[in-house]
Amino acid sequence: MKIRFFNSLTALSLAALVASATAVQAQDTGFDTWLTEVRAEALGRGISESTLNSAFSGLAPIDRVLELDKSQPEFTQTFWSYLNRAISDQRVERGRKLLVEHADLLAEVQKRYGVQPRFLVAFWGLETNFGDYTGGFPVIGALATLAHDPRRSDFFRAELMHALSILDAGDITVDRMSGSWAGAMGQPQFMPSTFTGYARDGDGDGKRDLWGSLPDVFHSAANYLSQVGWTDEETWGREVRLPDGFDLDLVDLSIKKQIGDWAALGVTRANGNALPMADIEGSIVLPSGRNGPAFLVYGNYRAILVWNRSTLYALAVGILSDRLVGRGELVAKQPANDRPLSRSDILAMQRSLNTLGFSSGEPDGMVGPMTRNAIKDYQRKAGLPADAYPTAELIQQIKAAAGE
Repeated sequence: MKIRFFNSLTALSLAALVASATAVQAQDTGFDTWLTEVRAEALGRGISESTLNSAFSGLAPIDRVLELDKSQPEFTQTFWSYLNRAISDQRVERGRKLLVEHADLLAEVQKRYGVQPRFLVAFWGLETNFGDYTGGFPVIGALATLAHDPRRSDFFRAELMHALSILDAGDITVDRMSGSWAGAMGQPQFMPSTFTGYARDGDGDGKRDLWGSLPDVFHSAANYLSQVGWTDEETWGREVRLPDGFDLDLVDLSIKKQIGDWAALGVTRANGNALPMADIEGSIVLPSGRNGPAFLVYGNYRAILVWNRSTLYALAVGILSDRLVGRGELVAKQPANDRPLSRSDILAMQRSLNTLGFSSGEPDGMVGPMTRNAIKDYQRKAGLPADAYPTAELIQQIKAAAGE
């Protein structure tokens, strides 16, 4: 009996192993078939056979890339937690030294593209800690993995084609083309489509090397910014103070007013002094709601948002750039009770808002434009200051109103 039982277990184990091996083989076959189609498309786009042979040699899906793509952090970041991580005293000090060290190159780049050196160094510092961390994933492997996955296959397949064209142009070799799990490359972390559209050969060697050539890095970053609306006639914005009773409906990037018009509404510098006299349009941003710091942001802030559409990132670039030249310390201070919200908190709030008739879209645990609009509509109806900013207290109120 014991022998038969053992044999049965062995048979089951062997069957499981065979089934597992078959599944892996089927997955590999599916990827190989897909890769054959990609190769044909690339050839049709003029990519050489030799480039494809080099790029696709031993190519296979990278499990870790899929894990990172599908993972979501448990907690959201507050403005203060993000800023503390992005702008350390050590990063500021190092950035100041690098501004001096590369002053001639940065001045040359500013003269050509109209982007101030402090901003280029701020982007450089936030993206890769001044080139220290450019990513450890093979770009072709990461992009192929994401392009084969059905979630966002069209986007990443297009990026893969751009990456192949970069290799085909001889700008970089496959072994040096490393980047983030999502395919962002080099010291400025350009996606391949951004690279092909904006990268420049700054040192004149015939290649656009965003991994190892600082002239190429700075020329490329400045060219990108200049093409999306940057001007060196303005800064990015400034911290301001809003008057009591300020109309929170005016807090929106779609609302632009001249600095003088904001001043007429009672907006001042953060220290209470008058705003500067300048013919510049700006918008009010409240990254932590009405009880946090306020910023008046200009056209260059909008250009930063083209680079990265995160409000927190754009503010960090601006504030770090100010710190690099000896200003930018915020008047507002981090509150003692500042804490991030969990995604489960936000999911619950989104479901409650939908129940109450304030459409926040499909609950996803992230506070995007639809959710902020829903929060603002709820706040208006409840007679609350409508700053569209979720707090733990507001979430509890919304859940209670929905009977949850």
